[in-house]
Amino acid sequence: MLLFLPVTAMAQKALIEKSIDEKNGSVVYKGYFYFRDLYTEPTFDWMREGTDAYEPDQTVLKDLAPLLKRYTLLVFMGSWCGDSKELLPQLYSVLDKCRYPLADIKIYGLDRAKTSGTGLEKSYGITNVPTIIVLDGKKEKGRITESVDNSMEADLLAIVKTSVHKK
Repeated sequence: MLLFLPVTAMAQKALIEKSIDEKNGSVVYKGYFYFRDLYTEPTFDWMREGTDAYEPDQTVLKDLAPLLKRYTLLVFMGSWCGDSKELLPQLYSVLDKCRYPLADIKIYGLDRAKTSGTGLEKSYGITNVPTIIVLDGKKEKGRITESVDNSMEADLLAIVKTSVHKK
């Protein structure tokens, strides 16, 4: 049975509805998908360039990596949104360097009306993007919404060390 696990993991399918944003002409991802979908979308240079450009603080990563692994992340973003284009590459870079299982993170793309087509955004009261939610089981531990206070890695570390919400 263990031989089939890699095949199953690779078989995860995104449910992306693509359209073009009327305000800025960018590709809009609506639905759920994975980091690999952002990274491989030909028009999302911002993802690849932002990831390459972001250098997380290694001292913070050393503290964050062992703590973060016990939490689940839930991400809501807008591929049309400047804040999402800034923070998602930073999140990817931090998680990759922490060796967090990136394939486990579902990202929910929202349109300008803040809908994903799944309704999950309503359950979590999403009004702004990006919103990165850290879950401890089914309980919300904290969130980063639209911007960071210090840095992506420092704000994530603050969440996993405490239960303070950032809004």
